[in-house]
Amino acid sequence: MSEVLQARAALGNATRQGDPENIGNARRNLSAANIAACIEKNLAAAPPLTAEQLDRLAGMLRPFAGGASK
Repeated sequence: MSEVLQARAALGNATRQGDPENIGNARRNLSAANIAACIEKNLAAAPPLTAEQLDRLAGMLRPFAGGASK
């Protein structure tokens, strides 16, 4: 089962249980799985990226890291 499908199932379970904290975590995990799948799909179709391009793309994620160290 793909990471997206697992995350979607976990959200369904959390919703059925009705715990707001678990629902929020499951939504966050589903969003991360969807973003990762999109990145993987696009990288598979793209020519190799330069180190500068990879740094720029990684930098786009850092403002959304939610307290993760830079």
